[in-house]
Amino acid sequence: MINKKRPGITDIAKELNISPTSVSFILNGKAEEKRITKELAKKVLKYAKDHGYVTNYLAKSLRTGKSNVIGLIVENIANPFFAQIAGLIEENANQKGYKIFYCSSGNDEDKTRELIKVFRERQVDGYIITPVAGIEDVIETMVNDNCKLILFDRYFPSIKTNYVALDNFNGSQQAVDHLIEQGFKNIAFITIDSEQTQMDARLKGYKDALARHKRKNYIKKVSYNDPADKITKELRTFLKDNKEIDAVFFGTNYLGIDGLTAIKSLGLRIPEDIGVVCFDDLELFRLYTPAITVVDQPIEKMSEKLINILLENLDSGSENLPLQQLLIKPHLNIRNSSLGLLK
Repeated sequence: MINKKRPGITDIAKELNISPTSVSFILNGKAEEKRITKELAKKVLKYAKDHGYVTNYLAKSLRTGKSNVIGLIVENIANPFFAQIAGLIEENANQKGYKIFYCSSGNDEDKTRELIKVFRERQVDGYIITPVAGIEDVIETMVNDNCKLILFDRYFPSIKTNYVALDNFNGSQQAVDHLIEQGFKNIAFITIDSEQTQMDARLKGYKDALARHKRKNYIKKVSYNDPADKITKELRTFLKDNKEIDAVFFGTNYLGIDGLTAIKSLGLRIPEDIGVVCFDDLELFRLYTPAITVVDQPIEKMSEKLINILLENLDSGSENLPLQQLLIKPHLNIRNSSLGLLK
């Protein structure tokens, strides 16, 4: 079977006996602006649809200097936090005529470098990146090349870029202060073994809060790449070896899930035996019995700031706009898991 070649703009123009420029205007939604009749526009659009016309976006970007595409790289698009952010960014971008191409880095340096390389080769207009440790040189190069770029969730203090992140230090302070106010005395912090700015700030906030209250640290770090059953086993052992711990603060929502499994397997009651707070909300935490207290990130506000800052840079055409570096305040959503017995 012989596949017919898809028609291009010149093919459509020749077939309908009109100029390629008119065809281009119609296919790009500019018929009314260019005072092209509705009848002709309808005729061109029907022909294009019937004959399988597909826009050549690479050729279009070469002509216009714009692809109207934004590349979004997050840690894990399957994580509800990143999925919600991506959905809201896509909704806002679409209203401005941009499409979002998004992918997951898996918190892997080599994969992140490759994804950025692919986006640059595809000549996307802008980038929203949740960076991983070790790619400082890549981000520095992009800044020097005047790429329209904004970092999200974490950033590199040594590099002058736009970014939107949570005030993670403040979030940890709120969580620890709340647990102490509820009468918990020996509070553990479960985190991943990472030097990323957001995780470092959460750890520092925990330590600072306990220092203010003259309390002892109980810190357990696990590997991001370890499977859930291995992490659960490690957390179970950690809690068994430190029976004085009466509250746990989980540094991420996925650690919270593994931690709840460990707590349940030990037969500990929440909050009677152990209080629980977790960073980032999940539907599971709202439905769990008892419901889990969380340090909640204002997702709508963060996504709005992200896309608006990037679009402002894309639309301005200027390379000298002032940097916008935002730390958004979190909200402690108090539920039953952290309401202590004022021990």
